[in-house]
Amino acid sequence: MSVTETLKTCWIPASQARPTDDAIWFLALDGSGWRGYSDGPVADPRWEALVPLLALPGANAEAHASHHYVVETDVPPDAESDFNAWYDQEHMPGLARVAGTVRAMRFRRARGHPVYMACYDLVSPDVLGCEAWLAVRGTPWSSRVRPQFFNTRRTMHRLDQTPTP
Repeated sequence: MSVTETLKTCWIPASQARPTDDAIWFLALDGSGWRGYSDGPVADPRWEALVPLLALPGANAEAHASHHYVVETDVPPDAESDFNAWYDQEHMPGLARVAGTVRAMRFRRARGHPVYMACYDLVSPDVLGCEAWLAVRGTPWSSRVRPQFFNTRRTMHRLDQTPTP
């Protein structure tokens, strides 16, 4: 999957059948459902268009990503400038440099909420607890920006290679 201007995402709760569109699917580890991504045509109306904001190779860009961590959030309009600067200049570049990160990407939903979505392809879910990851999350700028988040959902997924139903 490439980051293109036609990238779409679909979140399917566990209680619903996922679309049969050709896509890459990730299964939420908490059992809540699936996250799909497609840069091709999709027919199911549950798909949402994403506007790419930033894509960075990770410290382990050549590794196989078995897990996909997604953070979705809204921020108040008066905090968006600081939020976007923090994500683009400090937060996402810092997390991309952590060993075990394959790729880091940011998107803005074309419509709907939460507006912002950050995705991290990881070699293991354990990356989130390593010292380097926690250090990036614990900066003064992070401490100033993070309290502005609302409608936040954080979900760890594993690559689902089950054939589409």
